[in-house]
Amino acid sequence: MQNDVIMAGFGGQGILLIGKMLAYAGMHQGKEVSWLPSYGPEMRGGTCNCTVVISDRSVGSPVIQSPRAVLAMNLPSLDKFESNLRPGGLLLVNTSLINREPARSDVRVVRVAANEIANQLGNPRGANMVALGAYVGASGAVSLEEVEQVVRETFAGKPKLVDVNLEALHRGFEIGREHRELEA
Repeated sequence: MQNDVIMAGFGGQGILLIGKMLAYAGMHQGKEVSWLPSYGPEMRGGTCNCTVVISDRSVGSPVIQSPRAVLAMNLPSLDKFESNLRPGGLLLVNTSLINREPARSDVRVVRVAANEIANQLGNPRGANMVALGAYVGASGAVSLEEVEQVVRETFAGKPKLVDVNLEALHRGFEIGREHRELEA
């Protein structure tokens, strides 16, 4: 079984971080993984995305033309990657920053107000964790427990960030899991 996702947004949203965390969670589960970042020359505000592949078998290429999932954190990312998503794929849309409905009717759409949820939790920079949780909940690509462990490892040097990021992750996971259960 292979799961692949393109995670996209603008620089400063933590897109590359959550992609790397997803890849580490896959490695912790004994899966074959690849993580391929792509970003513009800007420090913050420019576009960035990463492709993560998690598989039971060797990963043939880190480049995915038609991903099984797209996580779009802003409108330019939705505009750029929505058409690449394979039919029946999973499209996660950050409704906090995307003001249009997806154009595709042949994909599963999970709407998550990642920025609003993060703000409600008092963690405005945690929108990426909400989105990561939603992806994990909706896709089942890795276990929530593995992602929790990676969050603890990633923020071990900043203990105050562990709990707030875990809370954001869990809120997103519930949204994704509810969608997955409705689809089943």
